[in-house]
Amino acid sequence: MKAIQTDRIVIVGAGLGALYAALLLAPRPVVIISPEQLGEGASSAWAQGGVAAAMDSADSAQSHAADTVKAGDGTVDPKVADLVTQEAREHVLKLTALGTPFDRTENGDYVMSREAAHSFARVVRVKGDQAGAEIMAALIDEVRQTPTIQVLEGTMALDLEVTDSHVTGIAIQSADNLRSAPVMLRANAVLMAGGGSGGLYAVTTNPPRIRGQVIGLAARAGAVIADAEFVQFHPTALDVGEDPSPLASEALRGEGATLINNRGERFMQSVHPDAELAPRDVVAREIFAQSQAGLRPMLDTRDVLGEAIKTEFPAVAKACARNNIDPAREPIPVAAAAHYHMGGIRTDTEGRASLGNLWVCGEASSTGLHGANRLASNGLLEALVFARICATNIAAYVPERASPQINITFEDGSTPPDAKAVAELRQTMTAHVGVVRDASSLKRALRKIAELEATFGASVSFLNMTATATLIAASALCREESRGAHERSDFPDRLPGDGQRSHFTLKDALTLRAKICEETS
Repeated sequence: MKAIQTDRIVIVGAGLGALYAALLLAPRPVVIISPEQLGEGASSAWAQGGVAAAMDSADSAQSHAADTVKAGDGTVDPKVADLVTQEAREHVLKLTALGTPFDRTENGDYVMSREAAHSFARVVRVKGDQAGAEIMAALIDEVRQTPTIQVLEGTMALDLEVTDSHVTGIAIQSADNLRSAPVMLRANAVLMAGGGSGGLYAVTTNPPRIRGQVIGLAARAGAVIADAEFVQFHPTALDVGEDPSPLASEALRGEGATLINNRGERFMQSVHPDAELAPRDVVAREIFAQSQAGLRPMLDTRDVLGEAIKTEFPAVAKACARNNIDPAREPIPVAAAAHYHMGGIRTDTEGRASLGNLWVCGEASSTGLHGANRLASNGLLEALVFARICATNIAAYVPERASPQINITFEDGSTPPDAKAVAELRQTMTAHVGVVRDASSLKRALRKIAELEATFGASVSFLNMTATATLIAASALCREESRGAHERSDFPDRLPGDGQRSHFTLKDALTLRAKICEETS
């Protein structure tokens, strides 16, 4: 494999955490590995809700932390919750200074929305449902103007090189030509900020390339993965047959939109005291149950927003128009869709993974903030806080020195993922590792993943996907309780007391998978 030595810090991903960290590392030279052009294909740009932060004088970071711990259903690290919520206000102010046009009142205060499981309206937003896109636009503009940041657009990470439990390099290939042979970038520090795993599911809100590859390549290199079983399903993705599914922001329910079925019945009032603003896992399970019963769930914005939805929530309005739905006059059909992965590459409070020279921030990480069920709009916040933590830690570790830009040409020499195999993997995850799970389905999933891997394992990119899928299914099989977003129909009760976080290596998960495959051989 062709290798290039660089003194640049390598950042994998081009979402909020990646760009924010790159700016905070300046003037240290960095190189960003971005599969798409900046602003395209990153989950951050698709985020509609906003950033959770105690900006109101009547609110507090302590209250925000308490809500985070409560939503996480016993597995949140309270020290991490305190750390992240204490920093929240600072990062909103910094984003404002960078040019993010947060919604403001006439007297200049931030407009705050209330979302599920928050005890206070504390989500700052932009143009209703444009927070992610607008924050990213401000960061991209700043990145483009920073001379020490090089962006390799159209490239993706494929593999890690590890020597004596330390990362010494990262193999990348052309994202536009998946037959391209990888090139090894050897560097002193690698920051993984490349997204989660929602796209491993057939019904997802995630961009097409977000299919667990970053978590998978770290797992294949030996990194410890934590809380892999906890996958959050967003309850209100538009059920219109698009892949990925458009998202109907939770802020709509914060404005008073209701959930009804095809009989016109509101169904959340009898399920939870907070009705439509119950924790996401509760709402997602009831949406799933309504769908399974043939009662097609729908989001009704007619009375509370009417025509105003078209200007106040433009992303939702555009998705509805594309599918011939007029939300001012008819309810919007919705389904539960894989949205956010609470699990990921385990990090400490300095953003370090279990492998040396490897840091992680954003959805690819598992910091202990989210526990079993992420509090709404804490995702962008966590990315900001841990991007700062990682940047500070890397800057203290890596000497500041000039480094020339990297020039790479890719030649053919690799096997791309088989499209049908990827589709089959995604269908398997939705069918057997979805909103509600049981041992039989999880074992069926593990056998199918092993079968797909045996047939199509010549593709390293596909192996990264199956590694993450295996970890999710194996962790879900081992957690014999229902907690947060992890619902086991064969173990419907939550175990008493606080929960325990799960910690797996891929070797552990593969050993379990092999044992299950042997049971039926």
